[in-house]
Amino acid sequence: MKITDVRTIPVDRYLFVQVDTDEGITGLGESGAWGYLEASEKAVETFRRHLIGEDPLRIEHHWQCLYRWSHFRGAAIMGALSAIDIALWDIAGKHFGVPAYQLLGGKCRDKARVYYHVFGSTTEQLVQGCVDAKEMGFTAVGHLTPFLDAPRNVPYFKTHAAKMRDAIDTVGQYRDAVGNDVDLCIEIHRRLTPTEAVVLARGIEQFHPFFYEDPTLPDNLDVMAEIADKIHIPIATGERIHTIYEFEMLLSRGAVQYIRPDVCMAGGLTHSKKIAALAEARHVGVVPHNPLSPVSTAACIQLAACIPNFALQEYPTGEDRPPKSEIVKTTLTAEDGFLIIPDAPGIGVELAEDAAERHPYKPRSVSTRLHVDGSVVDQ
Repeated sequence: MKITDVRTIPVDRYLFVQVDTDEGITGLGESGAWGYLEASEKAVETFRRHLIGEDPLRIEHHWQCLYRWSHFRGAAIMGALSAIDIALWDIAGKHFGVPAYQLLGGKCRDKARVYYHVFGSTTEQLVQGCVDAKEMGFTAVGHLTPFLDAPRNVPYFKTHAAKMRDAIDTVGQYRDAVGNDVDLCIEIHRRLTPTEAVVLARGIEQFHPFFYEDPTLPDNLDVMAEIADKIHIPIATGERIHTIYEFEMLLSRGAVQYIRPDVCMAGGLTHSKKIAALAEARHVGVVPHNPLSPVSTAACIQLAACIPNFALQEYPTGEDRPPKSEIVKTTLTAEDGFLIIPDAPGIGVELAEDAAERHPYKPRSVSTRLHVDGSVVDQ
């Protein structure tokens, strides 16, 4: 079997990659470099030159070739490599007639617990979202900010006291709304200084969040470790790093209790399985990052199926995304807050033929929120 083509398919806010073979088997993957999909698409074109005519089943070898041939990497490149890797595992599963996870060691579980995305422009809407999720049978909610994400064209200002007190009170409202029947995954989106992160963590400790996600910028791993050393709730981070080397440095510092590799960014299934193994050696749980399409969800579930230290899966429901049924032909089955591990060959989903026509690509604009003093604010 040989690779005959590698194609990019931009749809809405997503970038899919399809790998074709001379046996008629096509593999599907997705790039997670959501802010730089145009650059990721160009990287796929570069990788295509190596892949045409190659055996698609030499997945590890291709991964090493594409990662190591050049001395330059980063998010756009790793998103491209991840999409190709997922597509190759999809091909391998279809070739052997088994799910991709079967080739990665087989199932550790029959279903994967997920957390529901909650959105809202007011605290009341976010609280209601938690209640709605509980009524739908979900036992965890996430993408759950203690800060209201105002439009980025609105200048930001709050005193330290108001910022901390309002955030702590908001998390308290979430807990009051759902009791102890629902776990809260508190999303900070890297918007706090290390000092603020410690203050807020201590303030919300009483509400027992499942995890405290990305409390500060991930660029300095030592700083994340310092925060972890001063608080008593679990930190979840990792969506913005890409390799086993970065994850090993994060883990070795005791800076994280739940790692968040993005299968569509951190080297696909090949590399994410290795990242999970690093975490397993330190008794750290895995919560795969997944803000993308049903293709990303399908890839994440393949990982969730075959690792022993899977903890929870991000499950984007989205408020302004195209319906899942208009992107893929069939979707995964959700049941009582879990996704059922599929038994279809490959990653278990196929792109809808008319997805690109129904939902043309929407480039993202560069939009950064500013403080009232004119400086940049992380949001």
